Amino acid sequence: MVALIPGAITYFLPGLHHGYQHFLFFVIILFACMMLVESLMMLVASVVPNFLMGIIVGAGIQGLMILVGGFFRLPSDLPKPVFKFPLYYIAFHKYAYQGLFKNEFVGLTFPNVQAGNGRSPTITGEDILKRTWRIEMAYSKWVDLAILFAMIVLYRVLFLIIIKTTEKVKAVIGKFMSVTWKDKAHVSRGELR
Repeated sequence: MVALIPGAITYFLPGLHHGYQHFLFFVIILFACMMLVESLMMLVASVVPNFLMGIIVGAGIQGLMILVGGFFRLPSDLPKPVFKFPLYYIAFHKYAYQGLFKNEFVGLTFPNVQAGNGRSPTITGEDILKRTWRIEMAYSKWVDLAILFAMIVLYRVLFLIIIKTTEKVKAVIGKFMSVTWKDKAHVSRGELR
């Protein structure tokens, strides 16, 4: 319901692509993004000990992912060393944007305002995605969705690994500390006699 109600408002209000399959894909992408943000924040919370620092670090990671996701700057315009490789490919926004753009534009044709000079009077949605948005068209929108769900699973597994490792380390440290305190107490009692 958290993805369905805002999805219905934001999908039908501007009059996006008609058809229940397109709307359902839109809602599923929203749901996947919501799950990804929650999973990422769980990961951050398991690593950062302070609540406020966790929110700050999580917001910083989200902001960085949004910046390199391909919406504000086209993928070819991103600086290559850090922002394009690896951050652009790690950011889940890349796959969400590309899936949503493919959902909206693939299969549509639009009038071409630059129809003169031997150009076609119409332009396809695929051409807009390739030339204007520079979207990777080698795979479908369903692959983008599958990548998002795979990232959800990966983040949740990483969270589980971190939590279980932290529990084991705390148990070992607790045993070590309790043995140390018992030895110190035993030694101090022996010195008193």
